Amino acid sequence: MLMRTDPFRELDRLAQQVLGANAVSPAVMPMDAYRSGDEFLVHFDLPGIDPETIELDVERNVLNVRAERRGPAPEDAEVLVAERPTGTFTRQLFLGDTLDTDRIDASYDAGVLTLRIPVAEQAKPRRIQITGGGSGRRQISG
Repeated sequence: MLMRTDPFRELDRLAQQVLGANAVSPAVMPMDAYRSGDEFLVHFDLPGIDPETIELDVERNVLNVRAERRGPAPEDAEVLVAERPTGTFTRQLFLGDTLDTDRIDASYDAGVLTLRIPVAEQAKPRRIQITGGGSGRRQISG
């Protein structure tokens, strides 16, 4: 129901196994995704991001996440060390047709962007009444 695209993820994992854990830089916008009941939850690590710079949009079941981290030093400062990534970061998720993209809820707390994506009503299991056979009505799960 929730698909993620990252064509280089497996290549990064292979490089980490062959060259060591520090050979490849970590994902800029790491995420976790799971289903809990009738909704999917997606968590993006975005430490140091101003919530005003986070943009979310959905078009044709493609969710786009965009965030910007600005450098903390003023423009006229002499930078001695700059290891934290800055700039604009983006990520795309391909959402299945069974998710209700009109009711996505987003919150940002302690550097984590959390999306709650409900399962569409038509995709939820429901009971169907069966009649006939002279024995009256009965229900079966469908």
